[in-house]
Amino acid sequence: MIDADSDHHTNPFFFPRRIAVIGASREKGSIGARVLDCLRSGGFSGSIIPVNPHADSISGLRAFPSLMAVPEPIDLAVITVPAHLSLSIIDECAAKGVPAVIMIAAGFAERGEKGAGIEQKLRAKIQQHRIRLIGPNCFGVMNLDPTIRLNATYTPVLPPFGPVSIASDSGGVGAMVVMAARRVNLGISTYVSLGNHVDVNVNDLLEYWEQDANTQVILLYLETIPDPQRFRQLAERIGSHKPIIALKAGRTTAGQSAAGSHTAALATDDRTVDALFSQCGVIRASRVEEWLALAMAFSNHRRPTGRRVGILTNSGGAGVLCADSCEKEGLVVPPLPPSVSATLASFLSPLAALTNPVDVIGLATEEQHAAATETLLGSDALDALIILYLSINVADNDQAAAGIIRGIRAARQAGSRKPIYLCWMAEGDRDRLFSIDGEAIPTYHTPELPAFVIGRLSSYEAWRQQSLDNVGLPSARELPHLDLPQAKAICAKALLDRGPCWLTTEEVQALLGTVNIPFLGRLATHPDAAVRTAETIGYPVAVKLASRHILHKTELRAVYLNLTDEQAVRQAFHAIKDRLAQAGKSDLMDGVLVQPMVSGGVELLVGATRDPHFGPVIAVGLGGIHVELLGDIQLGLAPLTDHDVSRMIRDLKGYPLLTGYRSRPVMDVRGLEDVLLRISCLVEAITDISQLDLNPIIVLPEGRGCRVVDARVLVQASSEH
Repeated sequence: MIDADSDHHTNPFFFPRRIAVIGASREKGSIGARVLDCLRSGGFSGSIIPVNPHADSISGLRAFPSLMAVPEPIDLAVITVPAHLSLSIIDECAAKGVPAVIMIAAGFAERGEKGAGIEQKLRAKIQQHRIRLIGPNCFGVMNLDPTIRLNATYTPVLPPFGPVSIASDSGGVGAMVVMAARRVNLGISTYVSLGNHVDVNVNDLLEYWEQDANTQVILLYLETIPDPQRFRQLAERIGSHKPIIALKAGRTTAGQSAAGSHTAALATDDRTVDALFSQCGVIRASRVEEWLALAMAFSNHRRPTGRRVGILTNSGGAGVLCADSCEKEGLVVPPLPPSVSATLASFLSPLAALTNPVDVIGLATEEQHAAATETLLGSDALDALIILYLSINVADNDQAAAGIIRGIRAARQAGSRKPIYLCWMAEGDRDRLFSIDGEAIPTYHTPELPAFVIGRLSSYEAWRQQSLDNVGLPSARELPHLDLPQAKAICAKALLDRGPCWLTTEEVQALLGTVNIPFLGRLATHPDAAVRTAETIGYPVAVKLASRHILHKTELRAVYLNLTDEQAVRQAFHAIKDRLAQAGKSDLMDGVLVQPMVSGGVELLVGATRDPHFGPVIAVGLGGIHVELLGDIQLGLAPLTDHDVSRMIRDLKGYPLLTGYRSRPVMDVRGLEDVLLRISCLVEAITDISQLDLNPIIVLPEGRGCRVVDARVLVQASSEH
């Protein structure tokens, strides 16, 4: 945490009394000169002390040749000198007792091997001296609190003060928001450019902002997530009362090369990030436009209490586009009560559309805009109102805007608290701001964005309510019949005997048995043994290749179903053996697995993979051959909770197959949830399990549980011991 003091306003990064700018310069355009100018022009309430061995004064301020020459204590040092000088400067900060440093200088790990070496030494030095550091290679820090007015960056543009705090892995992306804030009516509290986050990272800032009364909304631009488990814990806790909106870059397919497991192939880095954010309530944006739009909406204290949306427009086409977007976001555009339509008819043109969306037509007057806005805001049939204005004649913009403002003000005076989202599509007038008696109305420029925003607001509120409802409850149901020590012993023995390997069929069956997940069938290494097993199980049976090395058995035609007698079983055994011989893979055959036929269920995949950054990732999706074709899969990070597994299953596109689709029986969803929780416990406890697939696992009708039909487990020695 970056604030160990009980008095939050003594934090040296955000509330310094004296700032030393090391590398302050008279040279116009240099970073040292710009930072000094920004601190001064921003109105910083404390003392600014330039440090430069070649100047007695800079910009009218007394300069000192070194930190040690400064007579007063320094709360914060802003270092703008080149990277190769940074290590000696840190030593000087330590000697002076400076507790906090912002290192704007570049030339570290982002510049290659030489810079990475300097960065490694920098990390060691600040740890040795117990100095907290933001950067290096960063844009700086802002705190717009009127009592401090800190602008320790090199942009002189100051946004308006407000409830949003920003952390950015990119100085430029974060600065873009800061510089756009006044144009889009977004109030900023603090801004931190993290740079290479040698020390302070996003998790430290989340902890600080949790206690910061000025911060009510948190905006993150992330290129990496340090310590995802800590991030998850903080975000779950903080997000229930301060929404966290993230733009995560680097939407790569890294990890797909870890094939051999369906789950490893499907659990890409970006999907794992989605799973993390879903579990801890972080609202994700995929584009800068969405990121800003969400920040504007969440910083407004009026939020929808439901999903019923009214649309008021002067263009039928724009209204249709908006209504389509509302449906896509899971919102409802309900028909208006007859009384509301009758009121609208009393003052709108006969050509107006009085349903929802309400089209006042392009020739609507100021009075008509005002009355329609007031009428819809006053209706109890709606939870939110989207107003779309498309400029037909530039000369009409002012009167339309005046009418909308009049209508909002009248509705507010009448007691309406309904949130409003404006889509102002007026070329040449796009930057118009709407603020009524201190209420900034979120304003966008495309008819789809308001629906997107309301959808995210509603989803966040549902997550928040669930999070608050679950406070104090256990994270997962009690799971009986777990023998994790035995599971650990099975994996350890396989590693000791063979090194990193896929477990044999018997080992997989034993491993799943330790967590009470039944893997059907028995291994047979000879045709006679296969027949004996089939007779013990009872016909009909399935016979399939048992191999810890071959993933796609169906591609080798090594699966035989509905075998009803001894001859069929023998033929299946020999056919599988012959096919492997023809393919030159005889040595990959461990035998055959003889299983009872299972009918009347739904095939799913349940799997796990160990991401080097995120830890154990659990997957559930449509199974069998469909998993790669359809990609209908949901991920969650261990440890999974009851709520996590319920959400993962519900979010599958194939979920209706489990709930009685087209008169089919309802499947045992609770049994599937139980399997997911048990797999989560297994892979969290046994760190040597690198990949695991239950594919397919058959979910049977309600009350009958689940049956594993095929399974693979890869064990590798873990560094987590």
